[in-house]
Amino acid sequence: MSGDPEENKSEEKDEGLNQAFAKTRKSLIARLDNWEDQKTWDEFYQTYWRLIYSVAVKSGLRSDEAFDCVQETILSIAKQSKKNLYDPEQGSFKTWLMNMTRWRINDQFRKRKKDTAMLTGDWQDDRKTAVIDRVEDPNGDLLSRLWNVEWKKNVAEAALARVKAAVSPKQYQIFDCYVVKQWDAKKVQERLNVSMAQVYLAKHRVGAVLKRE
Repeated sequence: MSGDPEENKSEEKDEGLNQAFAKTRKSLIARLDNWEDQKTWDEFYQTYWRLIYSVAVKSGLRSDEAFDCVQETILSIAKQSKKNLYDPEQGSFKTWLMNMTRWRINDQFRKRKKDTAMLTGDWQDDRKTAVIDRVEDPNGDLLSRLWNVEWKKNVAEAALARVKAAVSPKQYQIFDCYVVKQWDAKKVQERLNVSMAQVYLAKHRVGAVLKRE
């Protein structure tokens, strides 16, 4: 196990997210149990859950609320797709998915406000709507900017996942450390016990596969 505190924290965070992912995925599949294309929606979930989750959290939701948002967003998309409500001529899939996510994020904020009001008896605290207003405001671009950043990140991570499956584990590990994490070549050499030639070879070979994605 690595002795780097930052790497350990990152691994612990990823483990927590993966556990929550598995729980939400299981719940979602149960709710899609009678649908003919359950496998397709499972693949869709695995492709887009981090994107939706990241945008939801950065919009101000707690982790548990963000996972609820993930589940409800994908259920809504599945229902709309089943009814052929998505029209490619009306806009890109990227924008459609963003809007579906936006509405579910807003639902979570409304639920939070309602739950807080019921608990405190205060139905007039407009401060609770601050984040909702920023997300819903047609003149604002908070969520759009978040979405564009996270979308690009999600596309890159999906491409890397496909590359990882196409090259040797060792070559991908070297590429990940040297190119993705941007370690210097000497650090990669020492940490992974490889030669300098192996470092540059992995960069070239894995990079070539990535360019084809």
